[in-house]
Amino acid sequence: MALDMNNFSTDMTEKEAVYSDKKLRIGIIGTGGIAHSHIRAYQHQPDVEIVAACDLIPGKAEKFLKEYNVEAPTFEDYKQMIDTVPMDAVSVCVYNRNHAVCTIYALEHGLNVLLEKPMTVTLDEAVAICKAEKKSGKIVSVGFQPRLDANMKMIKKIVESGELGRVYYIQTGGGRRHGIPVSWSETFIENDKAGIGAVGDIGCYALDMVLNAIGYPKPLTVTGRASDFGGKTPEAYAAVGKPECAKKFSVDDFASAYIRLDGDVIVDFRISWYMHMDTTGDTLILGTKGGLRIPSTECWNGSFDKPMTLYHDVAGAPVETTIPLIEDKSDLWDKKIRSFLDAIITGGKAPVPTSQILY
Repeated sequence: MALDMNNFSTDMTEKEAVYSDKKLRIGIIGTGGIAHSHIRAYQHQPDVEIVAACDLIPGKAEKFLKEYNVEAPTFEDYKQMIDTVPMDAVSVCVYNRNHAVCTIYALEHGLNVLLEKPMTVTLDEAVAICKAEKKSGKIVSVGFQPRLDANMKMIKKIVESGELGRVYYIQTGGGRRHGIPVSWSETFIENDKAGIGAVGDIGCYALDMVLNAIGYPKPLTVTGRASDFGGKTPEAYAAVGKPECAKKFSVDDFASAYIRLDGDVIVDFRISWYMHMDTTGDTLILGTKGGLRIPSTECWNGSFDKPMTLYHDVAGAPVETTIPLIEDKSDLWDKKIRSFLDAIITGGKAPVPTSQILY
């Protein structure tokens, strides 16, 4: 007996964009690597004007805008930029350690914020952002673009369809065998800038994938451990020829956690930048009626490239059903930026609201 795929197939039709009658004025705070993805996506939108950019490194913001043929003022101080240039919103693309101060200052000055992940390094910072957001009446959307992918949406659709029954256990995470990100920047591994390592870089993608699928139930208890064994060894940087990074490494390269959620759900989480193993395992979602296997990848970046498998019983016999990959040629960064802009225009909720990060 074949499974009726229509029971949990999803409508992949994208919501129609809501364009503004006037240009939305956007500023970019922090012009490092991730900011390039932001500005390219903004430039694809017909109702956006990049009006300013800021970076604490002298000349960096100016060089950044010049690369994209944008004529706009540049600053080294984000406060000066916000105080000086009229804007509707900003993208915050700075070091993790500076996420909170930049976001809060923008909110206090009436700006909407697209905040790169991870939201913050500390719980206190997250609380402060949420308080500032509520007081301002503006929105903060956190940068989890993988959840906009059609295959990620399918995970949520399968869970919501009831095919798995009541979900009670999730194994998730992922990692890279040799993948500490220092090839183009060493700020990822420095505690005074990044604050957290593998957990904040790629681990948050894995957590968002499964927590979003099950509706973000409230976490009750967490037992976890982070380590830096790999990052402090010169061998970890052989591929990029930077053995000196071992002495600079001051964040986590591996972490695991056992998370108990409201509703008697357990999340068994592990993530790695560097390990002597090809994978920490596939993502598994176990329910009372079925289980879903989401395949791991060689270099986890918040997406997967092989079909999922649904395990369930048919007429009392165990059956495995392959869930074909959905071909999605759309640009996730364009979706991320457009959904943020649409929320500003309509006064709607943030695409990835802070309420899903901090309960």
